[in-house]
This record gives sequence, C-alpha cells and structure tokens, in this order.
Amino acid sequence: MSWRGNIKPADGLAIKNEIALSFATDAADALMVARMRLVLAISVLLAIFIDPSGLSGVDHFTWLVFSGYVLHSIALYIFSQFSKSFAQGKLIHWLDVCWYAAIVLFTGGINSFFFLFFFFAILTSSFRWGFEEGARITIVSAILLAACSMVSEAGQDLPRLLLRTTFLLTFGYMSARWGESKVELKRRLALLRDVSRLSNPRFGVDHTVTSILKKTLTFFKGSSCILVVRDKDSAAYSLRTIKEGDVKQSVTAVEVRAEAASRLMALSPDHAVAYTRPLWSAMSLLGGSLAYDSAKGKWIRQEEQTCQNLAELLEADSFISVPLSLRKGDGRIYVVSQANRFSKADALFLSHITEQAFPVIENIELLDHMASEAVSQERKKIALDIHDTAIQPYIGLKMGLSAVRNKAAADNPLIDDLDKLTAMAAQVIGDLRRYAGTFKNEAGQSEPIFLVVLRQQAEQVREFYGIDIAVSMEGELNFSDRLTAEVLQVVREGLSNICKHTVAQRGFVKLQCTNGLLKIQIENEGMGAQPIEFIPRSITERATALGGNTQVRQGPGGSTAVHIEIPV
Repeated sequence: MSWRGNIKPADGLAIKNEIALSFATDAADALMVARMRLVLAISVLLAIFIDPSGLSGVDHFTWLVFSGYVLHSIALYIFSQFSKSFAQGKLIHWLDVCWYAAIVLFTGGINSFFFLFFFFAILTSSFRWGFEEGARITIVSAILLAACSMVSEAGQDLPRLLLRTTFLLTFGYMSARWGESKVELKRRLALLRDVSRLSNPRFGVDHTVTSILKKTLTFFKGSSCILVVRDKDSAAYSLRTIKEGDVKQSVTAVEVRAEAASRLMALSPDHAVAYTRPLWSAMSLLGGSLAYDSAKGKWIRQEEQTCQNLAELLEADSFISVPLSLRKGDGRIYVVSQANRFSKADALFLSHITEQAFPVIENIELLDHMASEAVSQERKKIALDIHDTAIQPYIGLKMGLSAVRNKAAADNPLIDDLDKLTAMAAQVIGDLRRYAGTFKNEAGQSEPIFLVVLRQQAEQVREFYGIDIAVSMEGELNFSDRLTAEVLQVVREGLSNICKHTVAQRGFVKLQCTNGLLKIQIENEGMGAQPIEFIPRSITERATALGGNTQVRQGPGGSTAVHIEIPV
C-alpha cells in the first residue's frame, strides 16, 4: 500500500472558498485604490501642465517629483492588476505619504492645496488596517506637513499652519475611527461565521461549547473565559473555564457547589454587564459597571458592588458578562481581562454570540440525545433477537441432548460424546447470555468500546487476510458517539487499503489524543518493493469533513504511514 505523500488538504471546501473570497475582496480593494491613486497622479500632472502659474515655485524639481509620482502610481496599478501581494501591503501607504510630503514641499508648503492628498493615504490605511495604522499615518502626515511648511515658509504663516494641521489631525482621527469600525465589523462577522461552523453535531456538545469559548476568548483578547450553567431539573451547577495560553483545555464541564457558583450568578439575569476597574476610586467616570437593561433598551449604572466583588473573585481589571437562557437551565458567560478595557459594544456583541451559538448547541444536544436513545433501544432489540433466535435454539438442543442421554443405557458407547455435546451447548448458552447482557447495557467492558471494536476488526483482518494488525492507544479518548463512528470508519478504510493494495504481513494502528487533537497513525511494513502511489480519497474526505487533515509518509523499505489529525 502507498498513499501520495505530503497531502495537506484545507480544513474544508467552505474554508477554502472563504479564503479565496477574502483574497479576492482584498485584491479588488487594492485595485480600486490603485486606480484612484493613478487618477490623482494624473490630475496633479495636468494641473501643473495647464496652469503652472497657479502654483508657486514650479521648477524642474517639481516636474521631476510629479512625474515620479505618476510612474509610481502606474507601477502600483500594474501590480494590482496581477494581484501582487506587494500592492496590498502597508508599505504602499507610507510611500504615498512620502510622495505627498515632497509634492507639498515643492508647491508652496503650507499654501499648497495638495496637502489634501494626505487624506487619501489616511483613508486607505484606516479602512484597510484599522485605527492604529490610520492614526500613525495621520500623525506622520501632520508632522511632515508642518515640517514642509516650516522649511518653505520659515514659519511666517503660523495661523494657517495651525489651522491646516489641526484640520488634518481631526479628520484623520475620524477617518481612522470609521476605518476601525469597518475592520471590527469584518472580524465580528468572521467570528459569527466560525461559531456557526463549529456547531457540528459530529463533535458533540462538549467539544462545540469549548471551541466557541476558545474563539470568543481569542476575539476579545481576554485572559480567561468562564461559562457557568445551572440545570433546572437537578439545580446542579457546571463550570467551564478556558484560559489564555493553556493548550491542555478540558472539553467537559466540571460540577461545582451551589455556594461557589452562586457568586458568579449574582448579577441580574436580564442584564448584560461591562465592568472596568476605575483608575482611581474617586473617579468613577473612568470606570465602574454598566448594565444594559434589555426591557428599557438603555445602559444604566447598577450592580456596582456586585461587579467589584466579582472583579476581586476573578482577579480581573475588566470583564464583560451576559446571561444565558437555555431550554433546560440558565447561566452566565464571562470574558475576563487583566490588561484590556472592555466597552459596552463588547458586552452587546458577546450577547449576539450567545444568541447565535447556544440555540444551535441545544439542538445538537437534543439530536445527540435522540441518537443515543435510538442506539439504546436498538441494543435492547438486538439483545432480545439474540435471545429468541440464538439462545432459545441452543436451549432446545441442550434439552434434546439431555433427553437422549437419559434414554441411553449405562453401557452405551455414545454416553461420553453426549455429555460433551451437552456441556458445549451449556457453555454456548452461557456465553450468549453474557454477550446479550453486555450488549444491552454497554457494561462489562474493561476498555473503551471504541478500542474493543478496533481489536475485533484487527482480528478479522488476521483471520481472513493473514495480516497481523497491532492496535494501541495513548491517553483517554473522550468524544461523542457520532465522532466515534466517523473515526472507526476512517480506521476501517485504512485497514481495507492495507489488505487490498499491499502484500504486507504486519501493520499497526496507533491512536493518541494530545493538545486537543486526535492523532491516528495507520502504518504497514515495507516489503522492499516500491509501493504504488494513490490518493486515499475516502480517508482524506472524511478527515476534512471533521475539520482535520491527512498526511502520508514513506518509510524505509517501502513502508507507508498515514497520519490523520482531527480536532476534538
């Protein structure tokens, strides 16, 4: 057997389409910016060509600067036409600022109306990269404008200098803020899309909730994310905690005492809360708690003392929290930070995330429960079928053998054979009853049913094909029945490929769960011959559908190993 090496499929066709769409959008924006830059450059050249008297200080250097900027714009337009990455980088905005500073310097300094061109660089950088990049471009543009003006005018027109630099800083700041809102909106839409994609029934409820909490924590750049839930029927509390930088995150909830959980549930069940510790205790305007009253549709200052107690409990300088209203309970989710200061908009968006994700999670839980209940009923039915169709005939056979044994005389030479057959029938009846009971109740296994099924599959391969398959497992494999079925099918496909496409006599399957990944290694020994290459399409497609990837590696002597990684 052989698979084509170094196969790295994307995380799915949907993800590849989204990446392509994002790249196409960026390329289209870069092309539009390049086209407008070229229009500005040509307009500058036409202005000096048509009415050079309207510009002060026009000389050969001015023509050289204008011509250079036109050539620069043409080059960037060509690069954008071919979607070159250079035309989409941050360096382009800084080159624009340098060109505009040179144009202002050679066209009158503070009196040059070309200082408005600085806004082109500010707008494009702000709407492409956000507030920080736009603010940098704004400050540098104001400094260069002031420097050019001081050089050309020797500081004689200070009122105009002050007015134009203030104008540039003010509108530059506004543009940077608006650009940041666009970038933030794209990030929020991407998170909501990821939250919807993570709601995959194959992974089960625990994996889905943990993945959503991780995504939420990453988006808000917090230090930890906490989810506390109270079950309405049992009044029991469960807690999930995701911490920044902790790679070993548990996917299961931990049951906590009501006394401990009640402190996290102390906030009003109708309020989304944003809290920031004041810089000084006397200056509450620079911090404190704000609660969004959904009934009134406005923010109010409430629960100050409760939020302060929670901040001390969570060891946080700032946190946001929103309530959860679930079908079988209620709860709250917290995003905690020790460095960032959360805002009211952050709290409202966190509520949007919960409204988007948790109803879907409840549907997954319901479907998972229905599927598990159906499996349990099917097990009971199969156990009854085993009793009626297999055990009962053996009981009748045993009774018939006992009757024949009683009729036989003491010196009958078949008595020993009848006794052996009767004992064998009794043993088979006992084995079938134990199997039916174990199958019905899913009990009596000393190891996970997942591993038991794999060993049975390996035993069948040995009996039918004469290939010894060793099965090993490292760590605990805790995932849902749906994912278990998918993984079993992946391994079966790998064993089938060993049997059909190789002459190997040995192989092994290794399962390992580390760092949130289920790693499956299926390998067969080499027989010294060069293996025939082909793509394991079924395995690759199944792994990709589960959000994983597949790699194939060739070893010495013609051995081949398939490495599959699936997030759990």
